[in-house]
Amino acid sequence: MVSSGPSINPRQSHPKPHGVPGSNQQQPDKYCCRFSILCCYAKCPASKVQPSSIHCIVRSLINKNAFCCKAPNRTCGPSYSAIRAITAERLLLEEHATLNLEGMQYGEYVNNQASSAPTPLSSTSDDEEEEEEDEEAGVDSSSTTSSASPMPNSYDALEGGSYPDVHSSSASSPAPDPAPEPDPAPAPAPAPAPAAPQPSKMAKPFGYGYPILQPGYQNAAAPLNSGVHPSSQGYSGFQQYPQQYPGVNQLSSGLGGLSLQSSPQPESLRPINLTQERNVLPMTPVWPPVPNLNLELKKLNCSPDSFRCTLTNIPQTQALLNKAKLPLGLLLHPFRDLTQLPVITSNTIVRCRSCRTYINPFVSFIDQRRWKCNLCYRVNDVPEEFMYNPLTRSYGEPHKRPEVQNSTVEFIASSDYMLRPPQPAVYLFVLDVSHNAVEAGYLTILCQSLLENLDKLPGDSRTRIGFMTFDSTIHFYNLQEGLSQPQMLIVSDIDDVFLPTPDSLLVNLYESKELIKDLLNALPNMFTNTRETHSALGPALQAAFKLMSPTGGRVSVFQTQLPSLGAGLLQSREDPNQRSSTKVVQHLGPATDFYKKLALDCSGQQTAVDLFLLSSQYSDLASLACMSKYSAGCIYYYPSFHHTHNPSQAEKLQKDLKRYLTRKIGFEAVMRIRCTKGLSMHTFHGNFFVRSTDLLSLANINPDAGFAVQLSIEESLTDTSLVCFQTALLYTSSKGERRIRVHTLCLPVVSSLADVYAGVDVQAAICLLANMAVDRSVSSSLSDARDALVNAVVDSLSAYGSTVSNLQHSALIAPGSLKLFPLYVLALLKQKAFRTGTSTRLDDRVYAMCQIKSQPLVHLMKMIHPNLYRIDRLTDEGAIHVNDRVVPQPPLQKLSAEKLTREGAFLMDCGSVFYIWIGKGCDNNFIEDVLGYPNFASIPQKMTHLPELDTLSSERTRSFITWLKDGRPLSAVLHVVKDESPAKTEFFQHLIEDRTEAAFSYYEFLLHVQQQICK
Repeated sequence: MVSSGPSINPRQSHPKPHGVPGSNQQQPDKYCCRFSILCCYAKCPASKVQPSSIHCIVRSLINKNAFCCKAPNRTCGPSYSAIRAITAERLLLEEHATLNLEGMQYGEYVNNQASSAPTPLSSTSDDEEEEEEDEEAGVDSSSTTSSASPMPNSYDALEGGSYPDVHSSSASSPAPDPAPEPDPAPAPAPAPAPAAPQPSKMAKPFGYGYPILQPGYQNAAAPLNSGVHPSSQGYSGFQQYPQQYPGVNQLSSGLGGLSLQSSPQPESLRPINLTQERNVLPMTPVWPPVPNLNLELKKLNCSPDSFRCTLTNIPQTQALLNKAKLPLGLLLHPFRDLTQLPVITSNTIVRCRSCRTYINPFVSFIDQRRWKCNLCYRVNDVPEEFMYNPLTRSYGEPHKRPEVQNSTVEFIASSDYMLRPPQPAVYLFVLDVSHNAVEAGYLTILCQSLLENLDKLPGDSRTRIGFMTFDSTIHFYNLQEGLSQPQMLIVSDIDDVFLPTPDSLLVNLYESKELIKDLLNALPNMFTNTRETHSALGPALQAAFKLMSPTGGRVSVFQTQLPSLGAGLLQSREDPNQRSSTKVVQHLGPATDFYKKLALDCSGQQTAVDLFLLSSQYSDLASLACMSKYSAGCIYYYPSFHHTHNPSQAEKLQKDLKRYLTRKIGFEAVMRIRCTKGLSMHTFHGNFFVRSTDLLSLANINPDAGFAVQLSIEESLTDTSLVCFQTALLYTSSKGERRIRVHTLCLPVVSSLADVYAGVDVQAAICLLANMAVDRSVSSSLSDARDALVNAVVDSLSAYGSTVSNLQHSALIAPGSLKLFPLYVLALLKQKAFRTGTSTRLDDRVYAMCQIKSQPLVHLMKMIHPNLYRIDRLTDEGAIHVNDRVVPQPPLQKLSAEKLTREGAFLMDCGSVFYIWIGKGCDNNFIEDVLGYPNFASIPQKMTHLPELDTLSSERTRSFITWLKDGRPLSAVLHVVKDESPAKTEFFQHLIEDRTEAAFSYYEFLLHVQQQICK
């Protein structure tokens, strides 16, 4: 039944109902520089070794004969220029024509230009990249079919399929998904997903045995008939028989299996007795380890902010990985905000014809006309257009193009990458207006935020917007241009939801802006006197799905209570008496599959659902979260929300909405991760729908979304010294452009267990383990997940201990790379998602798990292990300058009460919340200069803001906190906590190195791990 609303427009007649159908080596021992000895001999004036001796030394290296430096005490350091000028060039000219190393041929690397990266074709800021295009925008010719080719009807074929006439396999050779894939957009006729034929076992692809070298040309001599001197060109021609000797760069890449015993042991391998050296936390932030590549590749490699691997040294075999007992996986932040992004509008997007890898800095150019894929090793032709470099306006320098000089690029895609014309930006807001919602007061904040940011919503002239409200009925709003005021249409039949006027509920933002503003001004007061206590969330979502299906877009749902009517209704499952249980924690999974099925339907129609849960009571987030998890949406949670009783949460909502409404967004996206042949992906983590074995469907993508993927080694990697990973994100920008953002990561392959341990990225490893633990908690139990986390520490340290000689049986030894591993695991065990014995609301626990599954690593780490600083003694010593602002850099403190002094003030950064703890004996000058109160006693119990005072201490403190807050996906709430106040309990729960009633202290945890190892 449709009825008119409470007189927004009483003159408007009731529309007739319209029924809508239901939806229903690099170098195992690469840590020792292979050329340190050559450098030493070449540079040291005292050296009497002649070039011929150096010649012999290199021969011994090539033949894998171990040798030691004869002058270990000499103080002469390595000199790259000395090697190149004195030894390598002379030596290589004296050698014969061919060098064979373990069956792999190395051609000479000539004219290495990789380090001088040119200015990209269009390098713009993130805000400007969608508004500026290069003059060369056109149609893709190399990577896709021509304009006459048939239109694909599957994103799987579109982004990842091979050419119809080429029989090939993908890099990771995934098995086809037996389940039918929902079409991401209406298509004329379904076509079968492209098959992945198995490669022939009779012969490997041409060039398979070659190592992956830096971009450049491998062979020096130009063709005799070229008529051009090699030195006059930026390339060297192809030689039929690659008989040139490798340069120094190639030797450093090629001699991956060799080690020099005399080289000093890296810090990452230094054995540390954890029970004796308990202060393992560094005083500065932990930076990701840099892969041990040569300088050229390091410069070209992908930023760890976008792409990180748990191991920066990839084991050659799965057996070696199993022996190390370490997790192998990737952490991705593919759509993060970038200040500089090369945007390429070339007509040609060059891709491997076999595995569909995008050309990148880690491919090898065999000659001017051919390049070898760094993932599947196929040799591909260089398209004619790619030979021209518009930056230098020169011809014949494909290795200087921005695609080959930048590991992160974005392509403007042609129509071949579209299943339909790019969709407009479409936003639908679905709002709870029951009595509970009105009492909470969120409507005023939301409507005010929308009014302030209406012109900042990402989009173009086609942007559309709509509104729905619901309690026990569903209210639609006709905002069609030409009406004098908005018209409310009420549908009371929630068992068979339909759209009363489908064509006038989503309207053009700019054509109906005045009506939209009128509605937003009226909404907060329209339901002030409501007595409706029920919530028909499920039927409202069904209506939203029908409304959005023709176009796709984003649905923003605001909910304040447990759904109680219609489809998807839920019952309370939480027992408050079990919040502190140390036994089984139940109901971490959904109570119904309604919301998951609805999300999958939405994903199939390119619609993402974002959930804002503003609840003062249990709302079964475990069930509601499914609507966002499987539609690539995001989840916001505001426990105990009230606009007046909890002003900090109200302020947080306001700031979160500003970011949410104005941040960049991508529509109808798909993402595929490729890896070098021999590696495979088997488990993905994040908010998405897996459309096929390795293709993630993302109806929306935002800059705050993080993903993780687990890897395994299916085939031995002994034939290569480097492996690469590439993620390609195909999306429609809010301006209606089809774009592809590509990230490529290169890592060395190692054959020794020590090198595997030396390359551990402990923060990436702990974040991957956290994702895996969430899955284990839901599929098995929380206690199983906790046991698995402890076992991860026990197994890895036990495996490492077996490699250390003269190990004391009573010592707990870890390599430098893993010294923080036990501390981080203990922090994870005390995190809301996994802790036991401490009162934790079920919705709070589930939300923490949702954050683990969707937050990028840099933000997730602050949630797992907060940072603690002393701030009552801030100085400019070591300060950094950011935007004409001096930002102090105080040292990090251990998360222990022993570091707190009653004479000090401490700041704890937990990611989404800041605590400032004020000691009882804190200097009154600091309290007055920073907090604005004369002494400790006058500080209020609930203080959530720092006043802007014209004092040096205030400026330093606010500058530091502002710097910490920059770039966060969620606004951080600030709490000033007085010593001995009741509010300090939450603060002390984050001091993870201290003992609690239900959890070990850090030292006790180390003893527990040691006991488990000694069993």
